[in-house]
Amino acid sequence: MKIKNIIFVLLLVLALPAAAEFRTVQRAYEVELSDLRLPQNEAGTIGFRTCDDCAFITTRVSTETSWLLNGRSMSLAKFRDGLAKIEERSKKYVTVLHHLEKDRVTKVEITLL
Repeated sequence: MKIKNIIFVLLLVLALPAAAEFRTVQRAYEVELSDLRLPQNEAGTIGFRTCDDCAFITTRVSTETSWLLNGRSMSLAKFRDGLAKIEERSKKYVTVLHHLEKDRVTKVEITLL
């Protein structure tokens, strides 16, 4: 019985340094479509607000940013055209994936029902 406990404690001690190495690399935000400001071009800036009382967060996008509408990847221009047709923008939500180390938005995605 003591051998099992010793082995368990040793495994736990070995796992602690690995758990301490985790760090947040990307953060995802769920934003109302009405609180999203898309960039004008592929290497511009995107603005969004995470709550009604929050200030706008502005960060850069790049040509590597993915624009997904209903699971389909497309260019920024087509993505903008698709979003322009949406009514009741405060009831639709967009997921914005922000890479913290690069300080860039890597993906913007919306699924319409």
